[in-house]
Parts: sequence; C-alpha cells; structure tokens
Amino acid sequence: MGSKVFVVGVGMTKFEKPGRREGWDYPAMAKEAGTKALEDAGIDYAKVQEAAAGYCYGDSTSGQRAIYELGLTGIPIVNVNNNCSTGSTALYLAARGVRSGEADCALAIGFEKMQSGSLESGWSDREQPLMRHLEALARLREFAMPVAPWMFGAAGVEHMDVYGSTPEHYAKIAEKNHRHSANNPYAQFQDVYTLDEIRGAKMVYEPLGMTRLMCSPTSDGSAAAVLAGERFVEEHGLGDRAVEIVGQAVVTDLPSTFEAKTARALVGVDMTAAAAEKVYAQAGIGAEDVDVIELHDCFAPNELLTYEALGLAPVGEGHKLVDNGDTTYGGRWVVNPSGGLISKGHPLGATGLAQCAEMTWQLRGEAESRQVEGARIALAHNIGLGGASFVTAYRPANR
Repeated sequence: MGSKVFVVGVGMTKFEKPGRREGWDYPAMAKEAGTKALEDAGIDYAKVQEAAAGYCYGDSTSGQRAIYELGLTGIPIVNVNNNCSTGSTALYLAARGVRSGEADCALAIGFEKMQSGSLESGWSDREQPLMRHLEALARLREFAMPVAPWMFGAAGVEHMDVYGSTPEHYAKIAEKNHRHSANNPYAQFQDVYTLDEIRGAKMVYEPLGMTRLMCSPTSDGSAAAVLAGERFVEEHGLGDRAVEIVGQAVVTDLPSTFEAKTARALVGVDMTAAAAEKVYAQAGIGAEDVDVIELHDCFAPNELLTYEALGLAPVGEGHKLVDNGDTTYGGRWVVNPSGGLISKGHPLGATGLAQCAEMTWQLRGEAESRQVEGARIALAHNIGLGGASFVTAYRPANR
C-alpha cells in the first residue's frame, strides 16, 4: 500500500431531485461540498496540492470550473469519468497522489447535474461501452427497457432461479434503506415505506417484481474529501479526527465476466469479489471484522448480490442475511446507514465520495441518529458497469 493515507475532511450537499433547486448548477454544488470538506479539515484550499474531479455528465474540464470556485492556485486537476464508480475513482487517484509522496494533501470531489428519468447515452453515432455486456446478457435473459434496471433485475431473477431468493427479499432491502434514510438530512428521500407500499409502487421490472421504490433515482449533488499523508496530519494536529484508508482496490472486468455466462457476473459480482479480497488482505481483516458498510445498491438486487461478493454470506445465501436481520441496526453489520443509493440518491460522480463521507462520520462517532454504536472498521463499495468495482476499508487513525 505504500505510505499511509488519511481522510481529514469530508463534505457533501443534500442530494436533490434533478432541477428541484432552481439555478443550482454544478459549480455551486462543488463549492458547497468542497468548502465543507476544507472546513471539516480545518485547512485553507491553498494547502491542497492536487485534485481529482469526477463527473459523468458534462463537458471536458468541468472539474476545473467546479474546483475554481474554491480558489485558483495552479495545482494539477484531473477530470475522471468511470460510470457510477466515478466518485470512488476520484478518491482513488487522490489517495494514490498522497500515497506516492507526490502530494501531502489532495482533494477528491465529485458532482453531477442530471436529467430526470432513466439514464441515457449522450452519443448515438458510436459503439456503446456496455454493448458487449448487453449482448451477452440478452443471450441469457429476455431484453427489457430501461436497460439498467433490466441488467440488475435479470441478475436478481437469476439468483431467485438458482438459489431461491424471492421478490420479498428485494422488497425488504428497499424497506430497510428507506427506513435508514429517514435519519439522513442529506438524503433525497427521507420517507419510510411499508413493504406493501414498496411492492405496490410503479413497476419497473416485472420478472423480479422490482418497483420504483427499489431503484435508485437520478439526483443532483456533490461530495468531497480531503486526503493527507502522515506528516501533514501530525503537523496540523488532525490525528484525533483523521480516518485512515487501510485498504483500497479497483478491479475491472475479468475473463469470468463473459465466460461464466451468468447475469450476476455481467453486473460485476466477480469484480467486486476480487476487489474485496485484495482489500481484506491489505487491511489484515475479514468481513467478520467490519462494523458498518456503504455499498452500491443502485437496485435492490445488487445489494443482495454484493453481500455475497463482499463475503458477508456464502454465494447463494445472501437472502438469509435479510431473513435474519443481519444488515440493519442490531444485526451483524449495518449496511447503508445513509439510506444507500436507493433512498439517499445517486448523482453518479458524487456517490463514491458520499460513501466516504458517511464512513468517516460513522468512525468519528459523528453520524448522529444514524450512528452505528462502537463502529471501528468501515467498508465502502462502489461499482460502475463497463466496468470498475472499488472497495475501500477505513479505520480511525487513533485506534
């Protein structure tokens, strides 16, 4: 892993329905999140030596335009786009800058100004990045629109067919995450729903019984993290609030993505399992040591599949965690205390950094009514199809 890397400041905006805040453009979003992160760290922007900015929808160098709201210091700024894992990509690059010794302090920021409705491609005159995945999945499961819920919904149906999970399990995951979000002032939705209300909402993917309340919405918003090395933390007296990144890995598609001929592999289960294995080895921990988890529940089926990929349950037994209440308060882990993507929202470029913020607050004991009692080790998982899966482990610096 090289030199140690610490999260010393985090900040985020409330995630909003696209267009809900009139005139709220991405520079204003980034200014709000970035300013909060710097204030949380107790440092001026002038201390930041490099930055990575993540977004999926926007023109080139939008990262500069956003970060210039914090100051003009001439530092390197890199723009990144890695589908739904874009925020974690910015975090990964900022951490590499600190870990390598190139920077004592780096900023990772993500933002998104989205359009309402299902995700759409911005280009119709060239090969779609997911075309190989889509063609492979269409040979396994009947194609349906919209594409994203079909992909994850089909993987859930496959799990039902092979391992015996039921539509009830996926509805229960959504119910849990909506319930958790009621305590999150940053969440796009803070309403609690009954299982009947979740099952009775507008249908999105019939074969799974997947309704709109089991799907993440499009969102506007931003999140940011300030990262620093050990010397910087000591010189600025940040040790009591710093959170160390003790494991971090990214894995892109493997041969098994296509060779396994399963819907689960095509939506990234193997990538996530490989990334988790690397992180556990780096951190010297196992899944049983983790207390709190933020994972990529873009659709309820992916949360269940990710339980297995992260090693919380054996393959084929993720739904047993749901039956046993193992992934909420009072269970073995608290998964998505923020409400997750389903309820907190999913502005693509900000999602991974919002997970970082939640994990930092949890490990500092600053998550207020969402606090997981005694949380000592946290894990975050963020995936983008096409593909890239990020897993990051965190531990307080002073423990």
